Amino acid sequence: MPDAPLEVDVYDTTLRDGTQREGISLACSDKLRIARRLDALGVAYIEGGWPGSNPKDAEFFARARDVAWSAELTAFGATRRAGSDVGDDPSLRALLDSGARVCTLFGKSWDLHVREVLRVRPDENLRMIEESVIFLRAAGRRVIYDAEHFFDGWEADAGYALETARAAVRGGAEVIVLCDTNGGALPWRLEEIVRAAGARLEHPLGIHAHDDGGCAVANTLAAVRAGARHVQGTINGYGERCGNANLCAVVPDLELKLGLRCLPDGALRELTDVAHFVAEVANLPPDEHMPYVGRSAFAHKGGVHVAAMRRSPRSYQHVEPALVGNRSRAVVSELSGRANILTKAEEHGVALDHGADRELVERVKQHEARGFSFEAAEASTELLLRRRAAGYRAPFRLVEYRVMTGRRDSGQEFAEAVIKLAVGEQVVHTAAEGNGPVSALDAALRKALAPAFPEVASIQLVDYKVRILDGRDGTSATTRVLIDSSDGARRWSTVGASPNILEASWLALADGIEYGLAMKSAAQARAALS
Repeated sequence: MPDAPLEVDVYDTTLRDGTQREGISLACSDKLRIARRLDALGVAYIEGGWPGSNPKDAEFFARARDVAWSAELTAFGATRRAGSDVGDDPSLRALLDSGARVCTLFGKSWDLHVREVLRVRPDENLRMIEESVIFLRAAGRRVIYDAEHFFDGWEADAGYALETARAAVRGGAEVIVLCDTNGGALPWRLEEIVRAAGARLEHPLGIHAHDDGGCAVANTLAAVRAGARHVQGTINGYGERCGNANLCAVVPDLELKLGLRCLPDGALRELTDVAHFVAEVANLPPDEHMPYVGRSAFAHKGGVHVAAMRRSPRSYQHVEPALVGNRSRAVVSELSGRANILTKAEEHGVALDHGADRELVERVKQHEARGFSFEAAEASTELLLRRRAAGYRAPFRLVEYRVMTGRRDSGQEFAEAVIKLAVGEQVVHTAAEGNGPVSALDAALRKALAPAFPEVASIQLVDYKVRILDGRDGTSATTRVLIDSSDGARRWSTVGASPNILEASWLALADGIEYGLAMKSAAQARAALS
């Protein structure tokens, strides 16, 4: 059965406006990867860039010609320069040369920009807009017109702001996109303006909102309430200054809250994956607290909340996480109750003895009082549960360790760790050197385990973070150590805490190795049964 028609057109400008965020620089190949992922998501328009502004964007459109796109790939550019002929304008020529079937033009709506930035007469600005749109339409291009600074322009001179939009309509623009370019509009006022502009223009409207006032998503929704059916934004809200309207919030709000279809059937479930994919390609950490798609968007920490969630998931979740490709999680911390422990045990498939949940709640609270943070270390949390479950046998047990560090007469520094472990029925006693005390401990641990567990070689320490919890205690302050480990296929985090930084490091390090070995053993057992 074919999809029902879409009611709102989603116009993604991640590859143009999104790349104006500080810290983002995408290679042409990166832009193509993101564009393909957006195309698979089902957005209506993908703005590839401004081909008249830099060689990379021109290359993008040249390479994009060899791809079959479902979305409309759009090229962005400015109206003609003041006093020039449209046929000679390099920006307009670059739009045609891009080969894009849809061109998005921006022009000035605010008389302040006309007078002080363009420094042209108001009537010349109107001609620049109309003639530029006519030129592109005559060349067979569809045109979307971005009315830059429209809301500031309306507040300064509503009549003139409308005239700039009418110039684009006369030229043949199919959608007039009202832009809150400075990002300072408030939702209730923006909605009034969109509604008034729509009544006077009687032409399809869109919205392009920036987030300088923290209202970009709300402003976009307000514009849709007022009649706009074309929404522009970026994945993860990337953009200049404070960013653009975040499509990862706008799209689910439109579909799940306002009941307006803007993606094909089932596509909304891909949203979390798309958000993380774009962040990865942009080399930025995903925002874990982002609405809908953040890892913490449906994470529950308070014991009362988790207890209620176990009875009714709707009690503390505004939507079902799976609708946007996310999932619900219970977080274990000093705020936990029995429900957190039981939920986490179920999540990891750990069968706890009767009464173990109460004991573990107290153990978590005691550990966190000493400086541990289990919510930041899922692997240590899982080990805490497994060690209390019947039948779990740790792959090793520490008997003792010693670490020596120093400097020789030659000035060379050294670190040596001596370790004694119980591995099965055998006690292993060995030593190793490293380029620091933690490195030496790690080397000695692996050396002791390698004969019984050769797979330990595949487990690598990939990150090591140290935090002093109360600097007022000086060198006797409690230190928290977080270690990220990986076996190449997955990554996990463990925690240790102690006034002794080496002991804190050992606790996190040993948990990381134990977890890796335990997971490999479980995987091998499952493979043997299949």
